[in-house]
Amino acid sequence: MLHLSFRAMGCQMLALVDSESVTAADLIAQAPAWFESWESSLSRFRADSELMKLNAVHGTTVAVSEVLRDVLQTALSAERESDGLVTPLVLDALESAGYTLSFEGLRELGGAGATVVNAQPVRLTLSEAVHFDPERQTVMLEPGVRLDFGGVAKGWAAEEAVRRLSAVGPALVDAGGDIAVSGPRADGAAWTVAIADPQLQGADLGQLGLAAGGVATSGRDYRRWLVDGQWRHHLIDPRTGAPATTDVLSATVIAPTLRQAETAAKTLFLLGSEGAADWLAGRPEYKALLVIEDGRLVAAPDILWFRMTR
Repeated sequence: MLHLSFRAMGCQMLALVDSESVTAADLIAQAPAWFESWESSLSRFRADSELMKLNAVHGTTVAVSEVLRDVLQTALSAERESDGLVTPLVLDALESAGYTLSFEGLRELGGAGATVVNAQPVRLTLSEAVHFDPERQTVMLEPGVRLDFGGVAKGWAAEEAVRRLSAVGPALVDAGGDIAVSGPRADGAAWTVAIADPQLQGADLGQLGLAAGGVATSGRDYRRWLVDGQWRHHLIDPRTGAPATTDVLSATVIAPTLRQAETAAKTLFLLGSEGAADWLAGRPEYKALLVIEDGRLVAAPDILWFRMTR
């Protein structure tokens, strides 16, 4: 088993390939460079990134790279699937909440990177705010529109890395807890994935077997900061423009793809436990675990789908 750990996109990355071949070793060594290239295009924390250059231009059609085109298409799908709850149109709201620096930068400052201002709801859909021609690879932003791809970009990157690595063997990529696999391991077994406990730092809720697709977790236990004695977090509810108020501490979802899992996990977190149950009712392809702030664990379907350690 080959493995490589590195930092990218503001989180710890892990790439695994179930092979010992020289070809596999050469390919997995390229993974950090792939993520660096994607981050240089998609990061809102780099003033010279393709995304931030696009955010500075309004009312003018701009040619974009294949990477930005693909991530924008992924974001459009996520917005439709989540009924508008997962949208990249939250950059202004994130900055208003004080998330103006990378999370590492916020931790160094010990708090928010800007004065927090009143939140404003997101009033446009992505298709209204962005005029997008995927065939020509062009984008035009409406006045005042600025994008932050956030977890959508991270999920897309993890899946793209797995796709490339799968050419040399069964592969897994863990992008800060959002995990994609190419299929079962070489011996046919599922990959073992641990689910972190949001109420006990360094501990796990349990383990699951992932043989296909992806698993993602959204929660307010990690990316958060104090402002005037109040905790704020990075998961914005576009209906209010503020960090979401929800009884869910974390939502973990297994789905046919990591992109679907990432979208679903954030949607369930934003909806809260009651809304999450209704949303999942018509989506049998998803398996979810919610950790509620009172300590309860709610699994959907009700069948316990992983081995508990708590």
